[in-house]
Amino acid sequence: MTMTDVKIDREFIPSLREGVDVIRMVFFKKMREFLVAKYPDQEKMFYGMIAAAVMNELFGTPNPDEKMQQFVQDNSGLITTELQQIGVNFGDFRIPLTDALRIHYLCNFQEEIDDAAATVLAQAKALGVLIEERDVPLPKGFMELVYRIGKAHGLLQDETAH
Repeated sequence: MTMTDVKIDREFIPSLREGVDVIRMVFFKKMREFLVAKYPDQEKMFYGMIAAAVMNELFGTPNPDEKMQQFVQDNSGLITTELQQIGVNFGDFRIPLTDALRIHYLCNFQEEIDDAAATVLAQAKALGVLIEERDVPLPKGFMELVYRIGKAHGLLQDETAH
């Protein structure tokens, strides 16, 4: 089964995009914590901006804010370095990243949004982030993964707790 063989009911796309955002948030938190340990002498804002830039580059979602674009331009070497090391530094998070990147691609494909998502998958493969032999995630399985990870990182609460 190829990526484009998976059909997503349009009514589920917003929920799947939210799931991708949960994985992105967890990755952002993990990246920021990693950067704090790796570069202890930086200003607090630096960590969040580098983490956001790396995450945005990985997912092909650049921040249009002028200040952020200037930051990315000024720190492009560091961002590239951290991007190239995701597969090694976050090996334990490659499965969620692989699934989130693929779901991101599928949602864009279903909604006929630009073709850049295929480039994002190729880049993730080249960076050693994408696990090619992993099956394409089905929506239900992806959302179960999102729930487990989101709950473990305090981003989602157990629905029975209310």
